[in-house]
Amino acid sequence: MRTLPGSSLAKWYVISLRPRGQHDALRRAAAARQARVIALSPQRIELRDDRTTRARLRAALNAPVVVFTSPNAVRAASALRPLKRRRAQQFFAIGEGTARALRRAGIDEVHAPARMDSEGLLALPDFAALRGGDAGLVTAPGGRDRIAAGLRAQGVRVLRADVYARVPVPLPARALATLRAKPRYLLLALSSGEALQQAWAATPDDVRAVLVQARVLAASERLAALARAHGFSDIRLAPSARPRDLIAAA
Repeated sequence: MRTLPGSSLAKWYVISLRPRGQHDALRRAAAARQARVIALSPQRIELRDDRTTRARLRAALNAPVVVFTSPNAVRAASALRPLKRRRAQQFFAIGEGTARALRRAGIDEVHAPARMDSEGLLALPDFAALRGGDAGLVTAPGGRDRIAAGLRAQGVRVLRADVYARVPVPLPARALATLRAKPRYLLLALSSGEALQQAWAATPDDVRAVLVQARVLAASERLAALARAHGFSDIRLAPSARPRDLIAAA
């Protein structure tokens, strides 16, 4: 197994599967350890702006409890209407980045689980007390669908608003060329199972043989298991999906 030279990652490339144009935070975290980023985006973010989406968002934001699943969900929702918290209304975020985005959008009080994933959110006692009530879910198709299923299983009526979509795009030629050069030291920052599956399906066989040699920095046990199922063997578990936590797991 390869070892890292002290605290420096100067010889290493970090593969980012973030959507197109959203690699900056991971680049900063990698640069702090002298690593470089390979932006292998398998998707782009497309905001939705139609009558149905607006109506569903209005209903979700009127629920006593509102859950946002990502910073992209916050940005898309706030582009459609101002976000305001009514008295006694609770806003929940999955992850620190989503919580920060909500605060920037004007939500003064945001709750987030200590375990920043779907399972952590569903384990919160606030949702057990919601049985028979409503919860707004501001999200996108795919990705966090198990939140809706988990809430329904607890007897909660889910008012879902898909305010953006993840649209598959061709993998960047520059990233593929870098991987074809077979860099020896590769880290794969893994915070989205959907992104991994899309990238894996779109990766040519010769590049896939290089990609699978990367050390995976997985944001959860579920993602670690998914990486193993795709043939990765060198896997480290990060405490969260935050870029600095992913890089620290190297």
